Amino acid sequence: MTVTRRQLLQLSGSAALGAAAPPLRAAATGEVPAPIAELKPMTEGISPISLDERKARLARAQKLLAGEGLDALVLASGTSLDYFTGAQWGISERFFGAVLTREGDPAWITPAFEKERGLEQIRIGNDVRAWEEHESPYALVAAVLRDRQAAGRVGIEETMPFAFSDGVGRALPAARITSATPVTAGCRVIKDAHELALMRRACEITVAAHRAVFASLKEGLSQAEVTRLSAEAHRRLGMAGGSLVLFGPDAAFPHGTTRPRPLQAGDVVLIDGGGRLHGYSSDITRTGVFGAPPTERQRHVWDVVRRAQQAALAAARPGAECQAVDAAARKVVEDAGFGPDYKYFTHRLGHGIGMDGHEWTYLVRGNATKLRPGMCFSDEPGVYIPGEMGIRHEDVIFITEGGAEGMTRWTGSPEEPAVA
Repeated sequence: MTVTRRQLLQLSGSAALGAAAPPLRAAATGEVPAPIAELKPMTEGISPISLDERKARLARAQKLLAGEGLDALVLASGTSLDYFTGAQWGISERFFGAVLTREGDPAWITPAFEKERGLEQIRIGNDVRAWEEHESPYALVAAVLRDRQAAGRVGIEETMPFAFSDGVGRALPAARITSATPVTAGCRVIKDAHELALMRRACEITVAAHRAVFASLKEGLSQAEVTRLSAEAHRRLGMAGGSLVLFGPDAAFPHGTTRPRPLQAGDVVLIDGGGRLHGYSSDITRTGVFGAPPTERQRHVWDVVRRAQQAALAAARPGAECQAVDAAARKVVEDAGFGPDYKYFTHRLGHGIGMDGHEWTYLVRGNATKLRPGMCFSDEPGVYIPGEMGIRHEDVIFITEGGAEGMTRWTGSPEEPAVA
């Protein structure tokens, strides 16, 4: 079966917890192709986020709490907890998390039988409260807030499971429970120089992986086999990752099909992949033509999509609305005859990206959010022609003081789509 984009993001998520893609087994896949076997790690000189950086993030969040009129922020396990504290904890039915008020270090709530493991994760704050299996963790959250006189307006991290937020609300019936997105997104949406460096290197690794995979293609390979090659390439480059791989008419399905077919000469090959380096994501798509010179039709569509991507990059600048960047790319596609509207360019132009592969905000019609320096997005126009082909070019871009810049630079072609 093919790997869906959702599964790819889940694979990339495992890298945030330190997982590495397993090596290819020769018995299952044959020898590793030379372009992949020759890859070496590209992670030298890149350091993870430090404890001091996380403390600065917490201080920034506390300023935003005050500015938004919130008394506290409640974080369960997930990306925002990792962003602010470095604690990495899987989501389950048991609440593990932190409570941040306007002053002081965060307080922690942990299952009692997991307390020692929790203490291994807790690097900021000494107020750790444990709940036994028959007790309510939400009562402990409420106790922290009352102890700190912060039980008025309480912000809930927006991806927290409803059962958790509902439990907090029931334990604090007099409190006003609301979204903490202005605080969490308010911090995370703007990347600093260290974050940008991590993302740039992650993107460079994925481009190198794509280049090796394209050089390893052979007629008859399945999409699943090429997906495994991508995972192996990322692993050898030092980062867990993988790719959605689509051939020929299957590439007209932007997120894949349940009935993939083997690779044939003359097929368009779309490889959309990424991973995470020290918790920060890459997301790169390259599309080329395998085993035969591109047809005039393939080259034309390839060029249209490339021009659309470049138009979006030129339109992205501080103060521009997100929807204007989508419109710039969409105009190129429609002017080339692949319209109207979403007929062939079937999805938004791009998504925010950082620690999560998809996060705030989105380059899409109707989003009047103005761009600011440090925001990061995918720039991924596509043209999808049912029964014929799909072509998408995707790079990660970030907003600078004077415009926008790509994390990687490339001068590819349908024959060599992954040239850097």
